[in-house]
Amino acid sequence: MVAESPPLSPPPAAAEPKPDERQRVLLVTGVLGAGKTTALHALEDLGWEVIDNFPIRLLERLIDSPDRTVGLQSSDDRAAGDDRADLHAPLAIGFDSRTRGFNPHLIIELVKRLSLRDDLQITTLYLDCSAEELQRRYNETRRRHPLAADMPVSAGIAAERDLMEPLRRWADIVVNTTAFSSNLLSHAIREQFTPDQGQAMTVTVTSFGFARGMPPVADYIFDMRFLDNPHWDPQLRPQTGRDPEVGAFVRRDPAFADAFARIRDLLLTVLPRFRVQGKAYVTIAFGCTGGRHRSVFVAEEIALALREAGFSPTLLHRNLASRAADLVEGGATR
Repeated sequence: MVAESPPLSPPPAAAEPKPDERQRVLLVTGVLGAGKTTALHALEDLGWEVIDNFPIRLLERLIDSPDRTVGLQSSDDRAAGDDRADLHAPLAIGFDSRTRGFNPHLIIELVKRLSLRDDLQITTLYLDCSAEELQRRYNETRRRHPLAADMPVSAGIAAERDLMEPLRRWADIVVNTTAFSSNLLSHAIREQFTPDQGQAMTVTVTSFGFARGMPPVADYIFDMRFLDNPHWDPQLRPQTGRDPEVGAFVRRDPAFADAFARIRDLLLTVLPRFRVQGKAYVTIAFGCTGGRHRSVFVAEEIALALREAGFSPTLLHRNLASRAADLVEGGATR
């Protein structure tokens, strides 16, 4: 007999949040080679006003300027002869260890002071990457690390990591790009930083495989590896969590119905409260070993439950197209 999930209960009524009229400022930094330029390009495509390599000590002067035009326009705006920036657009500012007068401790103190202002919403995004991957990227592009001088690139990477560590600890959001291509990083930036245009809260439900890396940004991560693994059924292995046979297999697990109901009820409790508090984005991630079966099925079912409760989630499957492999899946019980 297939276990049935308990009936849905409607979420509590929630008042619509008041629009946030504060100037939104995103500081984008991190170790060299971790993807700052890619992130800034993605933000510009989303409608952010973007400036890179900005002397961060001048941040307060820039924000308070009645006409912030220097370096803030997109190439299309400049080509059209528009010499004024959109002062209502969110502002993304990139800087790193090469920036003139760079001092992490002074930057943190500046951001602390600006965060006290009731007309600003300041967020710091830090892009990190493993030393091994950074070294591979430098060797691949044949670029010299700015802090390496006549030393090996590994020495420059180590010196910069020590220099940047206070900012990494301070940052609101840390994204590790070690396993990311440029496309994946751009997708993560779009998912997290699409400007709020006054619509309802954006809810994203995604599946992923732990063996292929953690999601870069998620408010909730649920591990589905406790469920029986369809990968070890030869007939189900080439299928995915979108196929009815895989769904029936997962549902037959005695642990599924109760776990699913608890996760669903938790989300239906917290999402209305996030909406009341004005949270613009919520990302809910479900992981299994390879990201093709259990996590995909549960993400699909949760997205359906949220739609029935009045939400409009976006559904993403990060590793759905990945190749099924025994080495990835590990032991035959999982």
